[in-house]
Order: sequence, then structure tokens, then C-alpha cells
Amino acid sequence: AFAMKATEDDAHWLSVAQASALIQARELSPVEYVEHLVRRIETFDPQLHSFITPCFDSARQRARLAEAEIMAGRSRGPLHGIPFGVKDVYETADAVTTSGSRVPYAGARRRDAAIVQRLHAAGALLLGKLATHEFAHGGPSPELPWPVARNPWSTTRFTGGSSSGSAAAVAAGLLPAALGTDTGGSIRGPASYCGIAGFLPSAGLVSRAGVVPNSYTLDHCGPMARTVEDCALLLQAIAGHDPSDGNSFVQPIPDYRAGLHAGIEGLRIGVLRHIWEEELACSAEHRRALDETVATLRGLGARIADARIRSMRDYLDVKIVIGESEIFSVHHRQLIERAGEFGRDFLTRILPAVLFQSADYVAASREQRRMIAQMQALHARFDVLLLPGFGAAGPISAQRSLNFWTHANPHAVANLIGAPSLAVCCGFSEAGLPLGVQFMGPPLSDQTVLRVGHAYERATDWRSRRPMLTAGATAPALTEPLAATDPSATDAETRELALRLAEQAGLRLDDTLQAILFEAAPHALAMRRRLPRHDGSVFDEPAHVFRLPEQ
Repeated sequence: AFAMKATEDDAHWLSVAQASALIQARELSPVEYVEHLVRRIETFDPQLHSFITPCFDSARQRARLAEAEIMAGRSRGPLHGIPFGVKDVYETADAVTTSGSRVPYAGARRRDAAIVQRLHAAGALLLGKLATHEFAHGGPSPELPWPVARNPWSTTRFTGGSSSGSAAAVAAGLLPAALGTDTGGSIRGPASYCGIAGFLPSAGLVSRAGVVPNSYTLDHCGPMARTVEDCALLLQAIAGHDPSDGNSFVQPIPDYRAGLHAGIEGLRIGVLRHIWEEELACSAEHRRALDETVATLRGLGARIADARIRSMRDYLDVKIVIGESEIFSVHHRQLIERAGEFGRDFLTRILPAVLFQSADYVAASREQRRMIAQMQALHARFDVLLLPGFGAAGPISAQRSLNFWTHANPHAVANLIGAPSLAVCCGFSEAGLPLGVQFMGPPLSDQTVLRVGHAYERATDWRSRRPMLTAGATAPALTEPLAATDPSATDAETRELALRLAEQAGLRLDDTLQAILFEAAPHALAMRRRLPRHDGSVFDEPAHVFRLPEQ
């Protein structure tokens, strides 16, 4: 029989690896573990809003089955009996998928996404569907049916997006692990803000089948957990070719966990210092934390040198033109029929996509291919690149929808080049809020990136800190983010162009929706103008051109 040695005080802080070892030793009952977490969720989630749909009853059923199988000597591996959650853009048989929106998405199904199936096959227990910004894209929108997820380190602070509930639940000890999605930082940004590990796998490594699409080109699915080792355990279960995902391809799947322990002595790490010293508005304490991270890695024997890549604005321009064009196509029908039912933040991002033309989309894709090619020289020099994650989370009420268009994003690089990227905590602000760093490697170097993150975690004690939550507390009231909706801020010519293109797309926009479009339109047009055209080379292929690998 199982004897639950993990006490009521600490079972919820177990890592996946720790819980797995206890379960396999029959010292932690999957049934009691689930019940413990359910009690914790019921106690603390009213102040965090990390869950949209609990799946407690089905988790209990799976826990009983897992316990019986383990007792009978039929262990399925290290995830057997481990609870997890999924961002609510993953389709599941146990619960309807809301995508954090009042607008249902086309083709909604009650079946498990491919990697949810894989986790169930590994014996993991789905405990619930977790909060997401609308369709994994909009920012915090208090007007939507589900409350905005809160950061456990301070419930007035932003979790990051769009895997907001996944990060909050893991950081608060409600779950040991979760699945997120990442189109331009939606795993790694929340991981930075909430002080956990979040991993973006190489393009094509993890199936996206059964996950509501954001950008067909840039979407990734990946793990979020308390430690890098936990991310490796989850990746082992979810990685692998899936012919139902057109971006998936056959590639070697190493033992990710075994590869963590080789150390990093002699590993070549390129430090993209210019990003935090010249481009981003990094606080002094975040800059110090990043500098100290570099020193720690040097002390572990890594060979460190500074390096440079293109400006963050270049990557942001290409990411937004590709991504917004694609998500607009995903939701085009709903925008025609019920645009006013979407949240304001989502609309601020998606409506200006009417200004992007086919030539812009191809130009952005061509530039994406150039960016991939330009990185090859750095990949030859370095095994891993170090760049900043996010600094301390700001107040939710200070978030502005237009930041999406104007603020450089250190996460978009990895999505555009299809590279693995890991976000981990690299320190805390004076206010006690986590600070983030990223490790990024060449495509298919997932094992090396995880190895660097694991070595850094073992050399520091940041992950030993835990947010302090008070039982019975509720989420503080939010002041809805202010939005500038004065159409006079945009010139008449731009307003006329935006309205004409919206009408050509079949959109019928009332005054409020027009004002949202007009507000962001100048930024979208500026991105169009900045895109390199290289019109003299008609043979300059976009990234979407299919190529067979060389034999």
C-alpha cells in the first residue's frame, strides 16, 4: 500500500521528479496527491483565477487507475500518477475548450489534443483547463467572461501572456506541471513573470494537432513546470513525429533527462548583451541579475563571449506581420459575424491585420528565411545564446493594448528561427518579484538548451523561493486598462484607408470598433513600411516554401 510521506505542508511544492520518485516508491498515493491539490486549488484559486474548467472528477478516476496499476507493478514511467493542467486552447475530451473567449471557435471538438493523449498514455492526470488570454493572443481583458489570472507573487501583478493560468497555477503550487503554447513568448513570458521554467521546443518537435491555432507558422506547444528537469520529463512524453501536424517531422528523440547531468564545462555561450543594454527598457536590478547569470555560467566552466543579432524591432515587425495575418484568417468569419463579442485587447491586435496585404505577408516570410540564414554564423560559433526574459511584472492595471505594437519583444526571435528556448528565473527584484533569463540554441539542440538551464538552476537557489498566499483571500479589484480610443489621434487619410480595407474584408465596425482599429493602424502601417522588400530578387523564397532535406 501507499504511505503518503509527503506531508500536507509540502506535497504541493514537490517537483514532478520528486513526486514521481515518491509515487514509484509507493510513498505518495496518486489518489491522495490529487485530493491534496484539489483542496489547495479550492483554497487559493479564488485569488488567482488560474483555472477556467476544473476536471477533478475525471482526475480522481485516473488517479485510482494509476494507483492500481502501480500497485500491480505496471508502471507506465515517471509521469504515472502526476497531475497536470493545460492551457484552455488544448482540446480535451474531459471539458469544453473555451479559448478564454465568449466567441466559440470554428470546428470545436470534445477530444484530446495529440500531446494530451500522449500525457494520458504516460499515466499523467489532467486536473483542469487553465486560463489563457483570448485565443492565446489578447492581453488581460476584464470584460471577458473569465476573470484575469493573477500572479501568485503579487495578485495585483501581471502573469504575462498568453499562458497566464499555466504559469500562475504552477508557481502557486496548485499543479506541478502544465502545458502552454508559445507564438511569440506565451510560454516564456509568463514563466519569467511567475518564476518558473518554461520551454519552447524546436519547431516540429512537439505536435500542435488539436490545439486552437494562433499562427500556423509560429505556434509551438511546450511544458511549464517548477524546474528544468521537470520540463525535460514532460518533453520526453510529448516529443515525437505526428503526421496530423503539417509542421511535424521525424527527428531523433534523445533521453532529455539523462542529458541534463553532463555539465556545461567547455560549452560555448554567446551573450546577447546588447538586447538588455541598448534595446530593452531593462531595470538596473534585472541588468545586474543577467550579468550575474553570465558570471555563474562562466564559473561553471562555460566559454563566454559577447555576440550580436539583429534588432528586436526587426524580429517584432516580421513576427507581427506573419502572425496577425494568419490569426486574422483563423477568425475572419467570426470577425465578420460578431466582432463586437471579442475582447478589446484581442481586437487591438487582430483588427489592424486588414492593413497587411499579400505582398507584406510574403515580404515578411522572405525576411524570416533571411533571419534563419543569418543565424547560421552564430550557431557555428556558439552552442547556446543567452538573452533576457522579462523583468519584474508590472501591475495588471498598467497594461496597455498598444504595447503589443510598440514594445520590443525578446522572445520572438526563437519563434521566427524555429529554435528551442528556455526561460528560467535568474533573480528577484527588491519588491520580491521574479526576473527572467532565456537560453536559446540552434534548431534541434533542445537537449543542450535544457542542460544549460539545469546546470544554472543547480548552481543557484532561486527556485527555492515560494510565493506566500493567504487562505481565504480574494483577488483585488482591477482597474480596467485604459485604452485610447480617440480617432482624432490618427490622421484622416489613415482612418479612411483602414476603414476601406476593413469593409473590403467584410467587417462591419461600429464606432467603438472603428476607434480600436484607428488607434493601432499607424503602427501597423509603420511595420509595413519598415519591412525590407529586396524587390530585385524574384528568386528570394519565403520561409513557407517546402524543401525536402538533403539526402
